[in-house]
Amino acid sequence: MIAPSSPTVRRRRLAAELREIRESKGKSGDAVAHALKWSPSKISRYERARTGLRPREVERLLDYYEITGPRRALLLGLAEDAAQKGWWEEFGDSLSEDYRQFIGLEHEATSIAIWHVDVVAGLLQTEGYARQIISSYSRVEPVAPGMIGRMVRVRMQRQQVLDRDGLELSVVLDESVLKRRIGDEPVMYEQLQHLAREAERPNLTVQILPLDTKHTVFGESFVIFGFGEDTDAMLQDVVSTEHLRSGFTLEGERETYLHRIAFRMLAEASLDPAASRELILETAEKHWAAGARR
Repeated sequence: MIAPSSPTVRRRRLAAELREIRESKGKSGDAVAHALKWSPSKISRYERARTGLRPREVERLLDYYEITGPRRALLLGLAEDAAQKGWWEEFGDSLSEDYRQFIGLEHEATSIAIWHVDVVAGLLQTEGYARQIISSYSRVEPVAPGMIGRMVRVRMQRQQVLDRDGLELSVVLDESVLKRRIGDEPVMYEQLQHLAREAERPNLTVQILPLDTKHTVFGESFVIFGFGEDTDAMLQDVVSTEHLRSGFTLEGERETYLHRIAFRMLAEASLDPAASRELILETAEKHWAAGARR
């Protein structure tokens, strides 16, 4: 099964291709902007995939660059795909631009590596646990009840990627995540039981970094998206670091490489998947079992 296309990913691939063409032609962004009577900032924004180009605008660029044949057809196809809307665009009034881009990358990544130091990763959260986290945002910035519900639905819908053929997901959680109270005992008990069940998925590896092990890597939670090769185009791996609420910062190639090293060190210091699952269930019974009796 081929993964459903993401307009976010197509936009990034198109931007990378158009930037490579411009550089291979020895053109500056200012020169292209002047020739097409566009603003230099427009060139910069689309080459960084911050905004998209309409297919007719891509045609103008390709005419200017004198691109013909199969490559032209490929790029125009990418432009048409990039102009489509992903399901998350329906929630545009609730989601920041960075978060929408994050979901788009998640939607088509072939591999995802997640390190979370404070809460269970969103793709593995129960609805109750997610609602507690999202509701807490209102303590920092007012959030309407209706918007909380929409953001919870987005998080739950994101989890459909777990059933997608070809996705490999690796998650490392700090042990403190299992003991950090989010909501009441029933919420925590349900969340840890759910986490243990999800850990049995064949395409998912869950590891716990014990509190009593020697920590060699310190830093914020992050996610690394990997994209496999295809015959059309390549997208470099992307690392995203999570901040309060839904803000994400997409980093470059060097940062992605360094985060991959960090993730490997975290995984090597963690319990193996079987021992990790055992610790999850043990913690659920030891700390949150009262929630099972309510």
